[in-house]
Amino acid sequence: MEDIKKINKKIDKMAKAGQIQQAIEYCQTLLLHEPSDINLHIRLGDLYLDWHLDVYQAKQYIDEAITEYQKAAEVQIDNGVIYYKIGLALYHKGELDKAINYFNIAIEKGVNLAQCHYMIANCLKKKDRFQDALHQVNLALKHCFLNSSRIHYSKHRLLNMLYFSDKKKRMLSFVELVLSYITLPFDKEAIKNLKDKAKWFKVLPVMIKADSYLAHGDIELAFACYNSAIDEMPGFSALYVALGDMYRKTGKLDEAIVEYKMALWIDALNHSAYAGLVQAYEELGDYENAIAYYQKYIKIHPNNAVLHSNIANLYFMKGETDAAVSHYQSAIAINPKPDWTSIVAQTLGYIEQNVIKNVDCAIGNYQLANALTPKEMDVYISLGSAFYDNEDYDNALIVYRRALELEPNNSKIHCNLGYLYWGMGELDEAIKEYGLSIKFDPLYDIAHNNLGVIYLDDLVQLQKAIECFNSAIDCNPNYALAYYNLGRCYALKGENVEAAKYFQTALDVNNITNEIDPADIQEKLNSLFN
Repeated sequence: MEDIKKINKKIDKMAKAGQIQQAIEYCQTLLLHEPSDINLHIRLGDLYLDWHLDVYQAKQYIDEAITEYQKAAEVQIDNGVIYYKIGLALYHKGELDKAINYFNIAIEKGVNLAQCHYMIANCLKKKDRFQDALHQVNLALKHCFLNSSRIHYSKHRLLNMLYFSDKKKRMLSFVELVLSYITLPFDKEAIKNLKDKAKWFKVLPVMIKADSYLAHGDIELAFACYNSAIDEMPGFSALYVALGDMYRKTGKLDEAIVEYKMALWIDALNHSAYAGLVQAYEELGDYENAIAYYQKYIKIHPNNAVLHSNIANLYFMKGETDAAVSHYQSAIAINPKPDWTSIVAQTLGYIEQNVIKNVDCAIGNYQLANALTPKEMDVYISLGSAFYDNEDYDNALIVYRRALELEPNNSKIHCNLGYLYWGMGELDEAIKEYGLSIKFDPLYDIAHNNLGVIYLDDLVQLQKAIECFNSAIDCNPNYALAYYNLGRCYALKGENVEAAKYFQTALDVNNITNEIDPADIQEKLNSLFN
């Protein structure tokens, strides 16, 4: 048989020329004569693995690579390099737990320590165990010096993702990025990866063309462009995200989800893929999966207030109020910007006031929102309403008066103040405030209706009440409560036919607006002719 050095040289020459299939056939021919040659089995496994990675067709050649490595391992059971190679092949096959086991065996044998820890970190990232991955990266750096560009870059990304709001960790992340640049000339794999990424410019014209097709409504041609770009550069997660975005924009949500998941398989820290994925699941109405991926996303960005707020919204829509409150509180605690945090605090206050019925907690969150945005009128309205529900009329009055100091012509504040005075039994003040509310906004239907109820129920001035309810309907023709109140007016006047007409209209409109319990309207309607 030929000298091993000559054999390796010949195989290397074929591989560099892109003749991997010929190199494989050459190795297979040699193994017919030397079936127990460990070096040949390893080289053949390497060729199969390289061929698999070149064509990016999952699992097509991985099993052959693993088989050759295992044949070599049967002869040399203590060869740690072989176990490392089996782990690498299993990683690319997607069998992460098995891969980790083989990397650990290689570590026990004392070989490729830095690369084994680095690959374990990559496995753990795909399993969403980012803190454990960071630990493995740190172990990898202990066992290498100059050949460490990829490891430094991996640590940079993990630190940047896990501690993006921690200034000290962000500085450490920047240091790791600099170290990855400094050590780049000594890391052959990093150089190879960089060259592969530089090929992105080859597909850039195709991407621009796809966007042009999409802008002109040529969706099928746009898809063809994206897919051709992926065929040429299948290892880039950004391409899958771009294709996923296009699927999602055109309503093909299931296809979008597949592409986003492919992007995450390639790069477990791809924020755009997570963002697109959760949005696609939300648009599908699949809140379970949306929440599951938000939870994974939050593991990467535990201090991202927006993520906590978004997952809280989903929990609330699912009716899981406790989980929603917990994440809203996390978002508020992180407090990225006053205006944004104020909105979250108002949302939490609304849930506590209207769903949980814990008005004291609601008041606390509205007060926080008020402190963050002291000129926001909606906060005053919510806070005043919560004090009213708590029967704390004095504080409600203080809140509304403070709001009117800022905006004396605010119709909503005057309307709420009218409701407060009404609840306190001060009808003259209530009528005055409703009058001011209508003065500053003549189309404010609620103010017209509430004023009408005072004239109807408290003062029994039916003609004025009818005028108010008709004004409310003029402002809002789909106001079921105003029709219902008009019916009550005419019923008191003894005009049952007219009353029945308005009660029936209230029922019809209420089928759309759901303002009133329909049983109440039906009861009034039935009572007219009993």
